[in-house]
Amino acid sequence: MIDERQNKIIEGAYNIFIKHGIRNVSMDDISRMMGISKKTLYQVVSNKADLLEQIGAHIQQTILLKVDEVLDKNLNAIDCLLEMSKISGENHFRINPILTFEIRKYYPQVYEKYLSHKKDIIVGKIISNIDKGIKEGFYRQDLNKEIVAHLYFQKIEDFQNMSQEEIQNFSFTKVFEVMFENHIRGISNQKGIEYFEKQKAKLNFNI
Repeated sequence: MIDERQNKIIEGAYNIFIKHGIRNVSMDDISRMMGISKKTLYQVVSNKADLLEQIGAHIQQTILLKVDEVLDKNLNAIDCLLEMSKISGENHFRINPILTFEIRKYYPQVYEKYLSHKKDIIVGKIISNIDKGIKEGFYRQDLNKEIVAHLYFQKIEDFQNMSQEEIQNFSFTKVFEVMFENHIRGISNQKGIEYFEKQKAKLNFNI
């Protein structure tokens, strides 16, 4: 269980990395910028790799809490998937692209562990959403849930890894809207498509 002090240090370090990147910030810099002693810092983490792992776990826990809030709203499967997908997209905008690049290059084991855990969580949520959509009569019953869930996860990852240069003529919101619509049309039956068509103008794709 993360205590208040540990949580404060993890969030503080995360904000520092977002602003300054990872490679150029030492553990000494973190302790100085946060106004804490190195002893206090090393009581919480053993090194920078450990700190990055804990930040990754913190990010995932935050996302899960937001997803649970969406699930508590008792939305139908299509509306629920939109809200869950937006949470993932919103997290992308907070992260400096340099941060992701540096983790992948200099801390590959940390990145792979984070991505693997993230994939397990999101794929599980998507499969549950597919079950919900089939039960509600919005999604096709002949779907291969595992494959569909993994494909949609990869779409989300590809979306998040797009650079501004790659989508110069489009906003992230528009790309997200097209990605989501293509997915919904691919997995929905006639009832689901009709619902989506009816609600499309009302749906908020802004992230």
